[in-house]
Amino acid sequence: MKSIRKFVYAAALTLSALNFAPSLASAQEAAGSFTLGHEVHWQNAIVPAGKYSFNIEVSGAPTLLTLRKVDGRGAGFMMLVTDTEATQPSESGQLMLVSRPAGSFVSAMQLPEFGVTLHFAVPAATGEVAKAVATTTASAAR
Repeated sequence: MKSIRKFVYAAALTLSALNFAPSLASAQEAAGSFTLGHEVHWQNAIVPAGKYSFNIEVSGAPTLLTLRKVDGRGAGFMMLVTDTEATQPSESGQLMLVSRPAGSFVSAMQLPEFGVTLHFAVPAATGEVAKAVATTTASAAR
């Protein structure tokens, strides 16, 4: 009889603890799409030209960016965000590129719709030239 009572007490305690823990559904995500006009290096990945959808979890560490190719074969990429910063609202989001001898590297993804800019690792070089190549469209999923 005592063992059944202890089991019921432990089960009730576990269930009540789970109700107070944050759920995965409560995490906010940012989502949208963009089109790359040419192949770019995005950290250690080479992302070919094409239309992509993206998802970002904006609450939690580390922040993870997931890219999925919309047109053509289903290529997908996952990148760790190096740093984030708050962004002022503006018209549209942008991908910021840096030219290197090996090609174009994504250094930042500005998402003013969500009030954030994501920064990515880029190899060091002299004579940096930054340019925007893609405009993002985004929507919030909560």
